[in-house]
Amino acid sequence: MIRFEDVTITYAERPVLADISVEIPEGELCLVVGRTGSGKSTFLRAINGLVPHFSGGTLAGRVLVDGRDTARFPPRELADVVGFVGQDPVAGFVADNVEDELAYSMESLGLPGDVMRKRVEETLDLLGLAQLRDRPLATLSGGQQQRVAIGAALTAHPRVLVLDEPTSALDPGAAEDVLAAVQRLVHDLGMTVVIAEHRLERVAQYADRALLLPQGEIGEVGEILAAAPVAPPVVRLAQVAGWSPVPVSVRDARRHATSLRERLPEPATTMPAPVEPVLEARDIVVKYGDVRAVQGVSLDIGAGERVAVMGRNGSGKSSLLWAVQGSGKRTSGTVSVGGTDPRALKPAERRRTVALVPQQPSDLLYLETVAEECAQADAETGQPAGTCRKVLEGLASVPQDTHPRDLSEGQRLALVLAVMLTGAPDVLLLDEPTRGLDYPAKEALASLLKNLGSAVVLATHDVEFVAEYATRVIVMAEGEVVADGPAREVVTSSPIFAPQVSKILGPWLTVADVEAAL
Repeated sequence: MIRFEDVTITYAERPVLADISVEIPEGELCLVVGRTGSGKSTFLRAINGLVPHFSGGTLAGRVLVDGRDTARFPPRELADVVGFVGQDPVAGFVADNVEDELAYSMESLGLPGDVMRKRVEETLDLLGLAQLRDRPLATLSGGQQQRVAIGAALTAHPRVLVLDEPTSALDPGAAEDVLAAVQRLVHDLGMTVVIAEHRLERVAQYADRALLLPQGEIGEVGEILAAAPVAPPVVRLAQVAGWSPVPVSVRDARRHATSLRERLPEPATTMPAPVEPVLEARDIVVKYGDVRAVQGVSLDIGAGERVAVMGRNGSGKSSLLWAVQGSGKRTSGTVSVGGTDPRALKPAERRRTVALVPQQPSDLLYLETVAEECAQADAETGQPAGTCRKVLEGLASVPQDTHPRDLSEGQRLALVLAVMLTGAPDVLLLDEPTRGLDYPAKEALASLLKNLGSAVVLATHDVEFVAEYATRVIVMAEGEVVADGPAREVVTSSPIFAPQVSKILGPWLTVADVEAAL
């Protein structure tokens, strides 16, 4: 179905992919893995002709999809064969509401109205979108928008589905639902699916094979991940314990884990020392029309605390962060940081007090190169030249002479994180900060934030990052706080928010903890 023949893709004389020869047969789910910037998005975009027809650059070799050479067939002439969902779903929307967006791809293909209606209903049920059918796209959460984008690609009934970071904005439950639906399409309809995903713990168990970039090696999922610089916790735990063959699912790992459980002592539990609150929020309410996104939430965040806010898509996490930061909507309630309401501060002063990194980090980038963004961050915060660049280098490899819009999603996020961290704010708010980051980059981010000294509050669906980093977890539902306590206590008591190691070994949270105990 998909064949790469000696493919090399070059931008500005710098090869992103070199001599890639891969064949992906019909009815296979192929997982594309690699470090941030290794060429995963470029590989996916070459499948439907976005590379080179829209991205520019030079394509050497051939990419064949269902026998069509993508160099001669632009994306519009491959739309009946390939459905594509990029990292930023909003960028691909063309309609105003959910139902119209789902129907648009079929309208472009000229399908009859009765066929379109039937497929829209099927897709609404498949992805759990029925209650959102009349909602304006602009009012949806990031995770809901991502499900709509996947649905819009599926309504055309493509033979190939290409997904770039499809679960990055989804809560764990929604991610499982979407991936299970994709797996049914592969098994029942013979659809070919190619997925690039950094949260491998979610996807690996569904894949038939894995492709490692930039090397171009393809093979069994466990073997490829065991040799890759990026691997989910279950694979790293298998390497520590010496399990063979390497499991890629929690179910398979539990079959190996009996002897390991017997060797491990009970993990030590420590109660966090009380700290003076640096941020105090009381009775926060956020309303959008008739929708109450946040309903009377109160919380105290102490200096140096690392707090994760979790909950399903649409539970009010992002709305709470924006209300606390001061530039977002706050219908009622009070916020105090050092005795001052951030809403009363000027933007530059607010950024040094309460900095927020949004879900769409590119909204904060406006200069021509990465180097200029870093220099501007140093100047605005009064830091020595090179401060921002040093922070950035600790997070990801990002070329300094590149335009920010040409970076991958993970690289853009790393750049905005570096810009915000340069000012060493009293409180740092992060909305999905690990979206687009690979495992080494997330470890670097965790280490950086632990040593920051600021109070950090992050809204996230990344349970593995929470296990690695957070000291406290707040769970929201329907705009209210339903759980608030030490990270270990909250995540291990939830089958949805528990990390992989906890599902395998009970009270243990991370591979590093297990390795230290052994």
